[in-house]
This record gives sequence, C-alpha cells and structure tokens, in this order.
Amino acid sequence: MTRTVGLARSFPSFAVRRTANSTMCSPEATPVENRLLNLIDRGYRFIHPRDDGGTLVAVVGVRPHDAVIDVIRLDAEDDATALRVPADEDDILTPEKPLWSCHGTAHEVLDELLALPDETTTSRG
Repeated sequence: MTRTVGLARSFPSFAVRRTANSTMCSPEATPVENRLLNLIDRGYRFIHPRDDGGTLVAVVGVRPHDAVIDVIRLDAEDDATALRVPADEDDILTPEKPLWSCHGTAHEVLDELLALPDETTTSRG
C-alpha cells in the first residue's frame, strides 16, 4: 500500500522567515519534513494540489532562480520526482527539455535535490 505524504498542514505556500533554531530537527518532524524545511529555507514555495474530494494528491515545491526553475513533486513517500528546467519551459511538471531530473523515494530525491549546485547543470540524474 502506498502512503501519501501528508505534509500540507506543515508547509504554507509562502516563504517563511526561519531562525537557526526553527529549522533544527524537532521530535515531531520526520526526516522528509526536515528536508522540506531545508528547501523552504532555500526559497522553495509549496502548493498542495487536491482532488475533487479534497484529498491531497501531491506536495509540489518550486524555486525559480537564475535562468532555471527547480521543481520537487512528492506523490508518496516512495514516489518523488525532482527536475531542473530552463526558465522558459512551458510546462515545468512535464518539461520537454529538463536539464536534470531524479526519481525515487522522497528521501533519495530530496537528498539529490539538496545536493544539486545552484549553477545550471546539463547532466541528468
């Protein structure tokens, strides 16, 4: 059974000013949530698409910078995708020309994304 990532309550769609103490691991936070907090600190903004019944279907984070856009989509703890696309890409969730991509578990993909340098890269993961 696939368990969805239920993080909508924790991650607002706006940037939040955080202090060093606010991003430290808390007893309630999971490793995935801590990694998402790291992304928020880097400027990612999150949305939480829902189906017609109101059920969370994904957690999607986006960070435009320089001439690229970095995207993370978590569909479940074992199903996550991250992309780096050119800023002029028409559809950032299904791009025609991704510069970098990674798919795997939430932990794996978040770690890869956090390790990705800010410079534009043309290698694919």
